[in-house]
Amino acid sequence: MALSDPRIVYGIHSITPRNRTTGLPYGILKVIGSANLSLNSDIEQLYAGSNKFAWAAENKTVASELTAKVKAYPGFLFELFLGATVTDAGADAAGTVSALTNKKGTSLQSATTGISAIAVKAAQKANLKFGKYLLKVLTSTTVGLFALSDIDSKRGTDIEFTNDTLLVTLTIATITTGGTIAMDAVGLELTGGSGAIAMVVDDTASFEVLPPSSKSSNIVVGGSADTFPAFSALLLAQKRATGEMFEIDAHNCVGGGLPINLEETAFSQPELKMTCLYDSALDRVFTIRSIFPT
Repeated sequence: MALSDPRIVYGIHSITPRNRTTGLPYGILKVIGSANLSLNSDIEQLYAGSNKFAWAAENKTVASELTAKVKAYPGFLFELFLGATVTDAGADAAGTVSALTNKKGTSLQSATTGISAIAVKAAQKANLKFGKYLLKVLTSTTVGLFALSDIDSKRGTDIEFTNDTLLVTLTIATITTGGTIAMDAVGLELTGGSGAIAMVVDDTASFEVLPPSSKSSNIVVGGSADTFPAFSALLLAQKRATGEMFEIDAHNCVGGGLPINLEETAFSQPELKMTCLYDSALDRVFTIRSIFPT
């Protein structure tokens, strides 16, 4: 009788984490470098008398750890491994600016004596530049714009820093009572308060800008009530030239930690760590399936 084909596992195809209650997938990881299921057990050995070797040995507990190197950051990773709150937004053709919020003092954002509102100037939305910004009172009626990064400064009309303070050129504005003040270079407009403008020099207020986009996300990490949900994970090795497929279903996983590695001219490739736990309803930790299709 000829020998049967050996079971050979090659490569990695995907990992699909699922909700343990509904069974629905959180998504699928396909931009992935590796997945390793480590099953290690210590052995308790009995030594006695003058014998140099053990008389008996028994396995102790088994540590089940799953590590995976991923090469993309879908939102559900932040939810599962950092307990984060993830808010995804779809296409935004208009662009967005957040509310103007006083940072130092209270005079800059003011419905009466300062700037009552900030908004996208629709006709100049192509000049909106992704980033975080700060307005600073320069005189009682003028403000300057400071950009905290120049990563998107070439979108639409170019802007530049005037000096190391990160004050942006073309964006010193005079605020008038009830007036609409254009900041075309950055696609924004300010509205003056309803009373006599009288801001306090050096007061500041902050805001954030999103240019028109196909999608965007806001991920909040580290909330006091955040929890790390348990999930199941379905791992599939690469389909072999023979058609052979190999699947591992880890039924109860808990992950913790999501490194975000930012290195010079290199893609971020974090390593995820999960512990595989016993599932009392299924009476197992994981299930393996393999198949040789005909």
